[in-house]
Amino acid sequence: MAILEVRAEITGLVSETFCQVGDQVNEDDTLLEVESMKMLVPLMAPENGVVKEILVKHGERLTAGDVAVILEV
Repeated sequence: MAILEVRAEITGLVSETFCQVGDQVNEDDTLLEVESMKMLVPLMAPENGVVKEILVKHGERLTAGDVAVILEV
């Protein structure tokens, strides 16, 4: 098993989280949504895996490139 860091693509606020630690996710599943300039942008799983850690909380500010979720793939 390998560890994969899922990084924010844009700067914004975490508006909703769709996964929990231990969840099995599939490629292209939405892990969370980031609100930026009144748009909701999904952060999607790049591969199938298991959510090992969620590093952000609702309302927290993310900067493009920040690690938001860690998957075990």
